[in-house]
Amino acid sequence: MSTLSHPHLRTFVRNAPSSCRVGARTRTQLLSTTRAKSTKATKTPASKAPKTSTSSAPPSQVEKETLPWQEYLSIRKQKRRWETAVTIPATALGFFAGISYFGNMEMDPSKPIFNIDPMFVYGGATLGCAGLGYLLGPVIGSSIWRLTHRRTMKLIEQRDKEFHQHIVKNRVDPTAQSATNPVPDYYGEKIGSLHAYRQWLRDQSKFRKKASGFLSED
Repeated sequence: MSTLSHPHLRTFVRNAPSSCRVGARTRTQLLSTTRAKSTKATKTPASKAPKTSTSSAPPSQVEKETLPWQEYLSIRKQKRRWETAVTIPATALGFFAGISYFGNMEMDPSKPIFNIDPMFVYGGATLGCAGLGYLLGPVIGSSIWRLTHRRTMKLIEQRDKEFHQHIVKNRVDPTAQSATNPVPDYYGEKIGSLHAYRQWLRDQSKFRKKASGFLSED
């Protein structure tokens, strides 16, 4: 069977009806459009892809009902600052109140009080007023601090119990202390961060070694 030569093929295509050429061109355009859409669908931008990162996962119910240790220790440090900030003016107020009251009282040296010179009695009473302010200061400061943390008070009290258990478990025996080896922060009042807690544990260990004689008490 004879085949058409190249010049004859060109002549046949040139002489073909225009409707055939238009149909072929249309089919070619449709194929190109379909391929472009399929390629665009497969190349989805990374920004539009769904994010499945675990870092954005919502916290569990247990995490919501538990206060992180770092946050708890920071809150505990703030509480101590509140107590100290109120104790100083409360002590000064008690001292000046004692001076203003007992300082204006008449003192008769010939009439001792409990066989003591009235001046010493009134002076001791003035210092007692200052001591009363010193004792009431932390209570007042703690009460004010509680008002500012009413929403998280339940979580804080839960952590307080756990923290106290850690302190009781790891602190040293105070009966082994000496003049050169005092007990390091027996109640853990100075602990205000995780770093401070680790340092407290190291101090307890150092105290035990000194008390056992493994370290010199210099």
